[in-house]
Amino acid sequence: MIRIRWVLELTRLILEIIGADMSTCTRRVKVVLYEKGVDFVIKPIDWATGEHKSEAHLSKQPFGQIPVLEDDGFILFESRAIGRYIAAKYADQGTKLLPNPEDLRAVALLEQAACIEQSDFEPNVGGIAMEKVFNPFKGIATDEARFKKHVETFGTKLDGYERILSKQKYLAGDELTVVDLWHLPHGEIAEKYAPEVFEAHPKFNAWWQSLKNRSSWIKANEKGNLL
Repeated sequence: MIRIRWVLELTRLILEIIGADMSTCTRRVKVVLYEKGVDFVIKPIDWATGEHKSEAHLSKQPFGQIPVLEDDGFILFESRAIGRYIAAKYADQGTKLLPNPEDLRAVALLEQAACIEQSDFEPNVGGIAMEKVFNPFKGIATDEARFKKHVETFGTKLDGYERILSKQKYLAGDELTVVDLWHLPHGEIAEKYAPEVFEAHPKFNAWWQSLKNRSSWIKANEKGNLL
């Protein structure tokens, strides 16, 4: 009886991620989990049957998307929010991925970096991914003009990254944070379809190569990706 209770308690404490191993956003969460050395299980969702639009899933994720974190009754969605939560909850283990919350300037720089990733990076790499991966997957032809525009804009945005990374090792300073890791899922798609943009920005590219070669990201891709 004691052993059964122990097993049930252990199971309850393991984080559950509703998602899919190949999903870009699920892997954005997985890379943080591996950096922190946190045990977790993936609860796969059946896209083919529309499970993500079921009432059961919509009660946890009102937009019918993945991933979703379940932590002992606590529900959280949006991959970046989940990553921050994991990095904060397990601050004392694995790789430090958030600044000391009492260091006002470091926190401000983290928020600045987060804004850069979501405003200057993600719209363009996400657009590249949409045109070259997600739309074709749905049977929609790539709009080459739109793809080209995303690549051109991406190049101008990386000029800014180049200036930042010529002065510091990571986007928020000289320490790795969750924000750096957020770039990986759609960045790898952009690199495949627009490698010349990466190569034209040596400081950015060195930073990028250091991220994608981390063991946590390699492990996050072991069960597949979209490339």
